[in-house]
Amino acid sequence: MNYLDKEMQNVWQKDKDHHIHPWTDFSSFNETGAMILSGGDKAHVTDGAGKRYLDGIGGLWCVNIGYGRQEIAQAMADQVMKIPYYSAFGHHTTQPAAELSAKLAELAPGDLNHVFYGCGGSVANDTAVRMVHFYFNQLGKPSKKKIISRIDGYHGSTYMAMSITGVKFDHIGFDIEEELVHHISCPNPYRRPVEQSLEDFCDEKIQELEDKILELGPDNVAMFFAEPIMGAGGVIVPPPGYHKRTLDVCHKYDILYISDEVVTAFGRLGHMFASEDEFGIIPDIITCAKGLTSGYIPLGATIISDRIYDVINKPQAEGALFTHGYTYSGHPVSCAVALKNIEILERENICDHVKEMGGYFEEQLHTLSDLSIVGDVRGKKFMICIENVANKETKELIDNKAKVGNRIADYCEDKGLLVRPLAHMNILSPPLILTKENIDFLVSTLRNAIESTISDLKEEGFL
Repeated sequence: MNYLDKEMQNVWQKDKDHHIHPWTDFSSFNETGAMILSGGDKAHVTDGAGKRYLDGIGGLWCVNIGYGRQEIAQAMADQVMKIPYYSAFGHHTTQPAAELSAKLAELAPGDLNHVFYGCGGSVANDTAVRMVHFYFNQLGKPSKKKIISRIDGYHGSTYMAMSITGVKFDHIGFDIEEELVHHISCPNPYRRPVEQSLEDFCDEKIQELEDKILELGPDNVAMFFAEPIMGAGGVIVPPPGYHKRTLDVCHKYDILYISDEVVTAFGRLGHMFASEDEFGIIPDIITCAKGLTSGYIPLGATIISDRIYDVINKPQAEGALFTHGYTYSGHPVSCAVALKNIEILERENICDHVKEMGGYFEEQLHTLSDLSIVGDVRGKKFMICIENVANKETKELIDNKAKVGNRIADYCEDKGLLVRPLAHMNILSPPLILTKENIDFLVSTLRNAIESTISDLKEEGFL
């Protein structure tokens, strides 16, 4: 860290000595420490040494309106001076919590009119589980407890949310709940057999869901978790019709469908919510976070239908309460930020911008397909994954020891671009305000990084 001045070197050392980072590779962290991010403006961030980067990650899928929004800072300050916090337990509320709940009910599809708040996506999904279990208990169906989700689906890292998560790499060394949670295979069209049509592949996945329900017993299955596009599992876009058909199967067996829109909501695909507008479904529950506040402050929400609310809003016994919630449920400062964030998204027509520039983003990234290791470029709008392979015909992966995703990310970082490495893949989820010039820089930088990586891999015998 010799490039840092004395103050930043001190910060770097404190962080390395005392800050436990999420998803840390301790094999390298104890030596390299962390990059210090000290500033941000629009779609760029600045490190502790003053170097500027185009943020191709959007913080972590979430800085949708970009950095440095004075309106957000003012909304925070104004609310702090009015009332910074009050418990939402029982019969108390604040104006931002009430206003945001009404706004989310207006934006959400169908009759999803009731909102419960937590502090992030993991908690939103944990809340969904508890609510669904409570719902079926109230209906006199206490055996309906089991959860079905998908391999490579990501739903968070609290104990239950990580159990629902199907990314097996994330389970290494940790315990998960294996009695309640059951996984079906990932609907990844790129990895289907060469001879199998997209339609047959979709049929197979739908049948697998129904078979799993029948195996577990419909009276035992309570809910199905699905991201509209699977994010951290590799930006997997299921085949056409998949979502509608999985919803139909769930409702056939009185199973609630939970659409995890922690990543896809608030503009990333060009809609406030993607479930209906992009994929034509109205789920029973939507969970969201990230873009809800554009990452400016923690907030998550679990949005439920009238059907569910009309059951859970009745006492289960005389004097009984709905005993679920958090100290910071409906935090007024977080809710005020979310309201201002949504106001900006609407006022600046950011969803329309995403539809226009997101199309250009997709188109330009697909030009990388001519590179020898780029096997698949997939995703929608500002949510894209590049999957790198050793052989395009067989789709054979490059040896894990090559750390191809990290190599590409490192080359990009050197040239002023941040992209996310994920094993042999690189993921792009930038702020939604990218300009054509930003996109051109991103794609050309990524091309150069992949070309440099190909050269290294050949020289080292990985290709």
